[in-house]
Amino acid sequence: MRIRCTPWVVFCLLAGGLATAPLAAAPPNLLIIYADDLGWGELGCQGNPQIPTPHIDSLARDGVRCTQGYVAATYCSPSRAGLLTGRYPTRFGHEFNAVANQTGLALDQTTLPARLKELGYATACVGKWHLGGTAPYLPTARGFDEFYGTLANTPFFHPKQFIDSRKSTAVMEVTDPDFYTTEAYATRAVDWLRGRKGEPWFLYLPFNAQHAPLEAPQKYLDRFPGITDTKRRTFAAMLSAMDDAVGRVLDTVRAIGQEENTLVWFIADNGGPTAGTTSGNGPLRGFKQTTFEGGPRVPFLVKWKGRIPAGKTYDLPVVNLDVVPTMLAAAGKPIEAGARLDGVDILPHLTGQATGRPHETLFWRFGEQWAVRKGDWKLVVAKGGSGKPELYNLADDVGEQRDRAAAEPARVAELQKLYDAWNAEQAPPSARDKPANQKPNQKKAAARAPAA
Repeated sequence: MRIRCTPWVVFCLLAGGLATAPLAAAPPNLLIIYADDLGWGELGCQGNPQIPTPHIDSLARDGVRCTQGYVAATYCSPSRAGLLTGRYPTRFGHEFNAVANQTGLALDQTTLPARLKELGYATACVGKWHLGGTAPYLPTARGFDEFYGTLANTPFFHPKQFIDSRKSTAVMEVTDPDFYTTEAYATRAVDWLRGRKGEPWFLYLPFNAQHAPLEAPQKYLDRFPGITDTKRRTFAAMLSAMDDAVGRVLDTVRAIGQEENTLVWFIADNGGPTAGTTSGNGPLRGFKQTTFEGGPRVPFLVKWKGRIPAGKTYDLPVVNLDVVPTMLAAAGKPIEAGARLDGVDILPHLTGQATGRPHETLFWRFGEQWAVRKGDWKLVVAKGGSGKPELYNLADDVGEQRDRAAAEPARVAELQKLYDAWNAEQAPPSARDKPANQKPNQKKAAARAPAA
């Protein structure tokens, strides 16, 4: 007798073994929690004792903490473009925030939610979008059934460019003085999750915390009386609020009986802008908008109860581009040959099925800054550096303090050649940021938003 297996059952057999994989397992639910400007070193599980983050830390306790997790871009909009397409955003010109301010995520790029809808998934985006503000670029036009959040960066109280697609796809004014985005996003996410009636779901929850402006309700500020610096105290309060919000969402997944059938990611969109918000990048050199490690290296947690190990660390490089192929593999959707994804399915690596590196090389380009990593060696040109390619061995110099370029000219030439070949494949930026102006023009974006 010949046994036919769905792709999902085949995945279960490979990942979990014949004895433990159910023959009629439902497609997994999928949850991405995306933090904004968090900083590599700010979570408890990343070594910060000052600000308790027990709910976010639970993902590390019950899942895998990737110690060398990266994003494909060093700040807001391009990072999201890479996350939702699985492709380097520079491949399609999405190098700067200005792309989202002027147009949006290129319409010829297929998004993760659009792929999942073909499999019958319910999809929702709750939080900060930052991938375009006109009708063709809104979340509800790019694969999401529902959108509740802001089109770009915003205050936490009285947010700007706010849309609730249950009411309209037009920007609406938020007048409630107690409305705080972090709490409101958790409330809507919980409501949406409780409304699911058996179909698989994908929830994308991109908080605007910890992005400026620093704002927090008094009840969260009161948790940190020992922090005397006003800016740092507010940052701590914001992070505590986000941790509570994450806890509410994870508790709901558990309450609806879906914890063991939900693949959860917690990733930050880029490194922290320390001078602006006090966000800390730990031992890493550089910050948001630089190609030193402090720009693209971020907290990166993955949990799937019963499917991947609990309480483990994974110490080889992974990147947010891996989310799309990993989720599609988990959902049983083969990736078509023409998709040209830059990420890979990392579940076999997290479970120990695969022992090699998910990526032998990784690349970054941000204007005149760039970097290539091969193995543990990184060649980088970054703001705050010498202006010339600098070479570091991240295995023994994660802080990028000892430039080895002069001592290793052959390695510099090898990495330069790899970068040049990759760079030649990238598109020119479709829009460039204005100097010293990385913030979206909120009034212009609001004016462009479509009517209901």
